[in-house]
Amino acid sequence: MKNSQTSPYQTAAEAVAGLDLSTQTILITGCNSGLGFETMRVLASRGAFVVALARTRSLAQESLSKVGARGLAVECDLSDLKSVATAIKTILSTNRKLDAVVASAGIVGAKALVKKHGIEIQFLVNYLAHFALVNGLSRAIKDHTGRIVIVSSDASEKQAPKEGIRFDDLSGDKTYSPFVFYGQSKLACSLYAKELARRLASRCIVVNSLHPGAVRGTGLNKNLAFPLNVLLKLASFFMKSVEEGATTQTYLAANPAVADVTGQYFKNCQVATGSRFLSDEAIALRLWAVSEELVQAVSGSESVARE
Repeated sequence: MKNSQTSPYQTAAEAVAGLDLSTQTILITGCNSGLGFETMRVLASRGAFVVALARTRSLAQESLSKVGARGLAVECDLSDLKSVATAIKTILSTNRKLDAVVASAGIVGAKALVKKHGIEIQFLVNYLAHFALVNGLSRAIKDHTGRIVIVSSDASEKQAPKEGIRFDDLSGDKTYSPFVFYGQSKLACSLYAKELARRLASRCIVVNSLHPGAVRGTGLNKNLAFPLNVLLKLASFFMKSVEEGATTQTYLAANPAVADVTGQYFKNCQVATGSRFLSDEAIALRLWAVSEELVQAVSGSESVARE
């Protein structure tokens, strides 16, 4: 695949047009709004059974009902690792095998420093909770055909700290900038996807991350302070719609063309270069080790996605 700014598909629906997904079970976080909701809507329209995760079970169930999807509603508050651990147990107890996992939920631009479990909230919600969730569900993901899709951002290239990950300040107590910490959280997502792809290669499970593009109508800007929220509204005329923004993650979750592509970073349904840190195995390994320690310290859960 060539690195290109032009997508072969314009919408998420186009990316999976004509596919029969009636035998597939696909888990999606953030299913109640934005890109997660659109991804769920489109995949459900192709027949997929959706394991829908949202902050509350009622939000997840309401989302399933809105699109008439077959599915299972699960409460999973990504700002609480204990809630994530409970969600893992709930899903595993069904003994349902997963064809794909789409880690779509995210937040951006907290006006002031917010922490939970002693961890800066964007790093926790966007990255660490998904690390815990996906690793905890690893044994439920199908060998040979399973897919894991991690939604990142080009903020991982443009806004992350110059050192990549500030391992000595994951709390944000030393120096906090909402946009730098957002970039850091998204870099962590892409580093995780690359390392997870390596660890799951023996099971032939593919793992990729992606930049969805600048998308209007996702609700991610609700935490932005004035005047940034106003500027973003003005810029929205030049941004993708949600239907367009969900294209790449939907494509990676189900399109046959990428069934064997793993460990890559995508933009516009095509492989892209991404951050220079994606070629740094040392930082990926350190991130994995630190993440395991953080998750175990809070929830007592250990990663199962081992080599």
